[in-house]
Amino acid sequence: MKRFIRMLTVCVAFFTVILLIGGIVISSGLPDNYMVTPGCTSNIKSYVKLQAMSMSAIKQIEIDGENKPLKGNYNANIMLLGVIPIKKVTVQQIDDIKVVPCGTPFGVKIFTRGVIIVGISDIKTGEGLKNPAKEAGLLSGDIILSVNKCEINSNEELKKIVEDSNGATLDAEVMRNNTKYEAHINPVRSVSDDSYKLGVWVRDSSAGIGTLTFFDPETKSFGGLGHGICDVDTGEILPLSHGDIIQASINGILKGVRGNPGELKGYFVDHEPIGYLTQNTYSGVYGVLNDKISDAEAVPIAMKQQIKRGKAQFITTICGTNPEYFDIDIQSINYSESSPSKNMIIKITDDSLLRKTGGIIQGMSGSPIIQNGMLVGAITHVFVNDPQKGYAIIAENMISQLNNAVDTEYKNVS
Repeated sequence: MKRFIRMLTVCVAFFTVILLIGGIVISSGLPDNYMVTPGCTSNIKSYVKLQAMSMSAIKQIEIDGENKPLKGNYNANIMLLGVIPIKKVTVQQIDDIKVVPCGTPFGVKIFTRGVIIVGISDIKTGEGLKNPAKEAGLLSGDIILSVNKCEINSNEELKKIVEDSNGATLDAEVMRNNTKYEAHINPVRSVSDDSYKLGVWVRDSSAGIGTLTFFDPETKSFGGLGHGICDVDTGEILPLSHGDIIQASINGILKGVRGNPGELKGYFVDHEPIGYLTQNTYSGVYGVLNDKISDAEAVPIAMKQQIKRGKAQFITTICGTNPEYFDIDIQSINYSESSPSKNMIIKITDDSLLRKTGGIIQGMSGSPIIQNGMLVGAITHVFVNDPQKGYAIIAENMISQLNNAVDTEYKNVS
């Protein structure tokens, strides 16, 4: 009997340690904050669920014979097997959110706030090679916002001020890594064309084609791409001054292969804008449509804890302007807030799409992902060495930006 008790004690201790270790491992991969809607389950996984820390933390009211929580924020524990608290989290209660998933191609014209430095080069002067920008401490990726207190929003504006300076010192306001500072630059005269220069190459605009993810039929606000528009040379997010979106059509496919991502070929159908941009962020581009672009039925936005590994579909356009549904598999979910556009790994399982495109190709960024009748995210990146796979953003990360899109003339990238 004593031997049995000892063995039972050892087994209980062993399983207790296993549960504790498992709880630590599971909790380390879970976020600190959650949003829930009236129709949202609190189960994160079958063995993990949210539970209010105390009855006073979330009050209950009775409506039509049912107990429903009041809106607001409260603290909760994540419970392993329903009994073991493994992590304290914050829960925000919000209304149900419904949007119309799109998957339609759209053209983007974006103009920067300031001009972004994409290169620095020496200038041949009568006194030899000089580099005013380098001497002033400027770097590639810096954004020149103003010169002598005059806003700069185009290459031409900067060029005129420099040429009219006659070599006098220019006081520039520069943005680097979201921090503003002053730079004092002394233009030099180039012997090649007898004009004053700073020794910088700058860019003030960008254009391309992507995929519209969703729009709100009530406010006409939209989200697209699932990642920000970056400068091709510096990799930095382009600071938005203003921008338009334009109807686009797909007229060709460059099939993706291992080591060489493919591309959707398209063109602007009409240069008249169908909407305007208000934000260019790490989780996508956002703005307002001039009018509804689809009468399709709106679907709920899934909260991150509602997304499951397994079968799903995504909507994209590979010919013309008509979106189609294709099968995928959600292979993993990453809740880390440090990678706002790489929250899921997905794999294309649709044979017809694989034959045509080879997998995920450029231009599909923003294609919405549907699972269990809900918008769960959007495709953002392809794995260059395995085009059948790629990253996707969770819809919750995109929808959090949507309210800022309406009635916003300009929003600086944070």
